[in-house]
Amino acid sequence: MLISSFTTDKIEAGCDEAGRGCLAGPVVAAAVILRKGYQHERLNDSKQLSREDRDQLRKEIEQDALAWAVAEVSSEGIDEINILNASFKAMHLAIEKLSIVPEFLLIDGNRFNRYKEISHECIIKGDALYLSIAAASILAKTHRDELMQKLAVQFPGYGWETNVGYPTPAHREAIKEMGITPYHRKSFQLLPSQLELFEE
Repeated sequence: MLISSFTTDKIEAGCDEAGRGCLAGPVVAAAVILRKGYQHERLNDSKQLSREDRDQLRKEIEQDALAWAVAEVSSEGIDEINILNASFKAMHLAIEKLSIVPEFLLIDGNRFNRYKEISHECIIKGDALYLSIAAASILAKTHRDELMQKLAVQFPGYGWETNVGYPTPAHREAIKEMGITPYHRKSFQLLPSQLELFEE
């Protein structure tokens, strides 16, 4: 059973992101505030769940949470400020959108850029330990998957409907054959050699 909260008396928001290792599409972050003592026996790290479970849990989280928000930073934004800073920026944007101002932030991972004057704690593998982070991981993942599946219709052939932008062999082969789209991250190692890819 995951832990419901880190502090006893503060309004906590759990934060996580999805899509950091992708070759295409935005990085998406979510922030979730759950009520104190909230429990959910099936809520877990999004990577441990099936797509069907994630989709069902997304509905429950959006209904049960005191507040939740999702935000993204585009592939262009990632290229400009790098993926780590883009991940932090997406989290900041999600926190900013919350309808309740949190007093404490629980961050999945080992690094974070402080948001305003709000205290935070970085938790390695926090999405497998704390319910609010697990909830944020599910919202970030499901929102991003949905977005990439819509983009797959506009840009067929890259397999985004299944790989959602991750570097699968089929995705890399499609880049090799068809080139890149406006949604590919040019700062990433899209192919072993990028020289011919970006020559005009």
